Amino acid sequence: MNHPTARPDASPRGGLPRRLVAPVGALAAATAAFAVLGAVDPNEPGHYPVCPLLHLTGVYCPACGGLRSAHAVAHGDLAAALGANALAVAGYAVCAAFWALWLANAVRGRRTAGPRPRAVHWWALGGLLLVFTVVRNLPFGSALAP
Repeated sequence: MNHPTARPDASPRGGLPRRLVAPVGALAAATAAFAVLGAVDPNEPGHYPVCPLLHLTGVYCPACGGLRSAHAVAHGDLAAALGANALAVAGYAVCAAFWALWLANAVRGRRTAGPRPRAVHWWALGGLLLVFTVVRNLPFGSALAP
C-alpha cells in the first residue's frame, strides 16, 4: 500500500528547475557581491575597513588587495586585478570552474555534491597562502604586493 503523500512519478533528483535553484542562486549571490564591489570603489578610503594585520604591522596578509582585485574584475580589468591580488584572481577562476561543473551536473541530473577536500588539500592550501604571504612581503616579491 502506497503512502498517501508519496508520488511514484516524482524523480528523486527533482525536475530541471528544482535542480537549478542552488547553482543559479549561488551565481546570483556572487554577481550581487561583485556588483557591489564594482559600484563602491575600494580604492577610495572610507568605504571598507582596513586590513587589521596591515594596519597594525605593515605586513600584507594573503587577502590584502582582494577587494581591489574584485573591483577590477567587475570592471573587466584583468591586469589591475592581477596586480592587486593574483591569488584572489586565481581563486575567482577556481570558483567559476567549480560553479560551471556544478551547473553542468545539475542540468544532467547528476549528483551536485561539491569538492570534498582531505586534510592534505587543506595543508597544501595553507602552505600556498603562507608562501604567497611571505613572498609578497619580501623585496623580490614586491610585484605581488597590492
